[in-house]
Amino acid sequence: MKKLWQGRFNEESSELLEEFNASINFDKNLYEEDIKGSIAHAKMLGKCNIISEHESKEIINGLKQILFEIENDRFIFKTEDEDIHMSVEKRLSQIIGKEIGGKLHTARSRNDQVALDFRLFVLKQNKEIANLILSLVSTLKDIAKENLDTLMPGYTHLQHAQPVSLAYHLMAYAFMFIRDYERLVSSYERNNLCPLGSAALAGTPHPINRELTALELGFSKPTFNAMDSVSDRDFALEFLFNISVLFTHTSRLCEELILWSSQEYGFITISDQFSTGSSIMPQKKNPDVAELIRGKTGRVYGNLISLLTIMKSLPMAYNKDMQEDKEGVLDSTKTTKDSLIILTQMLKTTKFNKDNMINACKKGHLTATDLADYLVREKGINFREAHYITGRCVALAESKNLDLSELSLDELKTIHSDFDKNVIDILNLVNSKEARKSYGGTSNRSVEKQILIIENFLKDKLS
Repeated sequence: MKKLWQGRFNEESSELLEEFNASINFDKNLYEEDIKGSIAHAKMLGKCNIISEHESKEIINGLKQILFEIENDRFIFKTEDEDIHMSVEKRLSQIIGKEIGGKLHTARSRNDQVALDFRLFVLKQNKEIANLILSLVSTLKDIAKENLDTLMPGYTHLQHAQPVSLAYHLMAYAFMFIRDYERLVSSYERNNLCPLGSAALAGTPHPINRELTALELGFSKPTFNAMDSVSDRDFALEFLFNISVLFTHTSRLCEELILWSSQEYGFITISDQFSTGSSIMPQKKNPDVAELIRGKTGRVYGNLISLLTIMKSLPMAYNKDMQEDKEGVLDSTKTTKDSLIILTQMLKTTKFNKDNMINACKKGHLTATDLADYLVREKGINFREAHYITGRCVALAESKNLDLSELSLDELKTIHSDFDKNVIDILNLVNSKEARKSYGGTSNRSVEKQILIIENFLKDKLS
């Protein structure tokens, strides 16, 4: 069967070439964007009198029929058609005839066509993933509101450091994910430009109206340089980078959920709905969802590195290497959507074991910094000396198998005679959390402000 481009050739393509060259198996996922772009192009051709209005309408009606066929599983994708663009154009000529169907490709190339389809797809997925992030942020916020008074250890170096609330801890992740959302929004705005009309690399002599197609397709404006337009994949690279940073954050959260669900921590109980068992150990309840999301982080990182490597040495303008740009994006898109949906649902059904969290705060001397600050603030001792005295108090508590907060005033006085009865309140875990009233701190009032910031953010974005 002859190709639509075969006029230059005297021999038919090898079957090996057809299989190796074809992208239809994956770029058929862009059928909606391809048909949408072709409809906009046909409208523009008609309005600019490059083809007649009648021909424009015939083409558009034929394209709508193809869309219906694909969406209702009546369209047959064939390897010999190479890609989604040729497949649709070939079917269009079958429906409305070659004479009119062949006019659709006037003033465009597959180069600007694929650049358009891919950009439309990435921008659409950008929005959908951004909305899923908002849902995750909202879930974290809701859990935080219910746990302002749930004490837990804050960690540095995975060692007990200072007492915080579960609400405060989860707010840290909420603000991470807000940055992920904002990166996607920024990327969308920067890349919302229409490459259609750039043709192969140099534009077209036909009197087209690129502003018209850009408006029709929902872009802010056309791209500025035809050569850049067909060879640019920055929008896909940004998308994959944004996904990679997002997975850095989901992986960190999942790592903590995995630790917290262990017997050693016991901070959470993940719902049976989102846990799995062992084939040999009947007692096991494994946090596989969190582990899979943590593992899929490597997968999306790999897709980013792959596209960076593909693009790094390409001369202008389009090169066939760029056919390798889509599979990684398609994979990362599905991976991200699936992961965000299941992570959000898992968090909604997770039980937080407050008593275990509070008991954990009684280990590791979480109020040691408060004691040192007390000596500086109320006793006029320089911080280095206060640090030493507090260290001696910690050593005393260790020798008695107690937490620092459990030492009596008499016991503290054996280390330093200046301690008074106020020190007992200083060493109280709740008081320690509430003492940090600085902007962004752990006190309930500070955390409530953080929650309000997120509520206002969500209200603005979801309205």
